[in-house]
Amino acid sequence: MTTGLERGAGSSAPRSEDVARLAGVSRKTVSRVLNNEPYVSEESRRRVLAAAEELGYRLNHAARALASGRTRSIGVVALATAGYGTASLLVGIEQAVRDAGYALRVVNTPDGDPHSIAGALESLLEQGVDGIVVSVPIVEGDVPLGVDVPVLFVGAPPAFTAARTLTVGVGAHQLARAATEHLLDLGHSTVHHLAGPRRWYATKDRIEGWQAALAARGAHEPPVLNGDWSAASGYAAGLGLASDRSVTAVFAAGDEMAIGLIHGLRESGRRVPEDVSVVGFDANPVFAYVTPPLTTVRQPFEAASSEGIRLLLHAIEKPDTELPPANDPPVELIVRGSTAPPPSP
Repeated sequence: MTTGLERGAGSSAPRSEDVARLAGVSRKTVSRVLNNEPYVSEESRRRVLAAAEELGYRLNHAARALASGRTRSIGVVALATAGYGTASLLVGIEQAVRDAGYALRVVNTPDGDPHSIAGALESLLEQGVDGIVVSVPIVEGDVPLGVDVPVLFVGAPPAFTAARTLTVGVGAHQLARAATEHLLDLGHSTVHHLAGPRRWYATKDRIEGWQAALAARGAHEPPVLNGDWSAASGYAAGLGLASDRSVTAVFAAGDEMAIGLIHGLRESGRRVPEDVSVVGFDANPVFAYVTPPLTTVRQPFEAASSEGIRLLLHAIEKPDTELPPANDPPVELIVRGSTAPPPSP
């Protein structure tokens, strides 16, 4: 296809009118094609796309934002932590946003308190984002702010008002139940639980899944132990549990705590899994290569991120329509060498 346009080496980048002239259509048709709008014939669409490709034309997103009132950007409020689960969720969100052709803007909050979240939201709203994802697992008290764009809450209930609030879970309750049921299925009479910090929503969800599994089997519910997600807190719990010879199975609410727990048990003379079976949570790939390899449950970060962003984009782009039904996240138990039947009496 010849352009019929003569450009010198110093000429400016091609514009929409150049595409229109080359394709033999109006600028309005070019706009409709490049914004994927209806009421354009397939022949016109083909000619516009061919002309845009030949000229190396790139859609001016800033101009489109002015025309549509949208910036095609999504803001994320995230907890400032290097934890595997938090980081994996953020990676999944970034991929889903980028696949949808939106830009991502991230603001971290150090402790998840209401005022720091409000400050993060203000920063994103000043940048003109079209929607916001709140991936903060700790909120104590109401956030003193209302937001005029749709907001997606991941793994936690809504903490403030918004133009439209959406929630998507990562299946923590079902995963905790599956981890506990695996140990009961092996023949353990009950399962102890090393939980996360009390302030976290994830801690509550995992405790409830563990409790539901025990109740369904009529098993005794031991007291909950609380860690802080670190291997050190798991190690301390392992030292404490080792002296109780009735403990034969433990579900830890995080892989790092599970690894510390195993170290504390073994250092105290309890073998894993011969004496005590241990299941973790998160499926950090590193812990497939420890001794023994860790049995764990995998959080569906990619699926939850994709599903959440799908719903958020629907709320942004079709604000007057009903949301599509949400898909349940998958449950995946990864059985390795840290679990076995209980020792013989």
